[in-house]
Amino acid sequence: MIANTALDAAFARARAERRAALVGYVVAGDPDAATSLAVIEAITAAGVDVIELGIPYGDPLADGPTIAAAGQRALLAGMTFGGAIALAAEARARGCAPLLFFTYVNPVDRYGAKRFASEAREAGASGAIVPDVPLEELDAFGPSLREAGLAIPLLVAPTTPAARAARIAAASSGFLYLVSRLGVTGARREPDVAWAASAIERLRASTTLPLAVGFGISTAQHVAAIGSVADGVVVGSALIDAYAGSTGRDAARKAGDFAASLRSALQ
Repeated sequence: MIANTALDAAFARARAERRAALVGYVVAGDPDAATSLAVIEAITAAGVDVIELGIPYGDPLADGPTIAAAGQRALLAGMTFGGAIALAAEARARGCAPLLFFTYVNPVDRYGAKRFASEAREAGASGAIVPDVPLEELDAFGPSLREAGLAIPLLVAPTTPAARAARIAAASSGFLYLVSRLGVTGARREPDVAWAASAIERLRASTTLPLAVGFGISTAQHVAAIGSVADGVVVGSALIDAYAGSTGRDAARKAGDFAASLRSALQ
């Protein structure tokens, strides 16, 4: 599992520092590839431990308006599935934080699971999150990613029964992704900290994987609250909002400043 080493090390380092890992989400190619790279470098320098790189897609079922709009901007700018993999390779070559792809079943199917796994590994990615795949259909692409040494973090929602959550945890790798509330991603709805705390306590009995929480986490206060109970905190829409409408160095500065404020909340 060579490709997972960087991801495992990121969570281990955060744990050694007695804090949760900060996971930042960026859409590949939003608003252009050069800006994406600059943003990734800036948030890495600001202390983001892990990066989710969203591959833009026209029907992003789990994404709220902010990420959906970012995906549309990226698609209009010419970003493709293969282009996102190339962008990841360049980001890793520049020393960015460990990176996972965030994509959907249909694009992976169209691109080819084995091809995706091989190219993702060559790009230096640590894994892929595919939020719309049910546990029962993971075999459609899971074996290809696992053979390539790539992690497959799976999602547990507030409505997931405890027994099923345990099965999802057993099939997951890299970390387990807990969705903090029902609905799509977005910065305008509060995360359910109480649910996250109880779910984490329950799941620790069935997995040794790091437990990361995402969806609705948008402020330093949210990060501090979730970080006090979880092993990782995922921030997406709010990070994208921080530099939306900007390009190049300006976007990188805004993203870096916002990421640094979140990272400080985990000290």
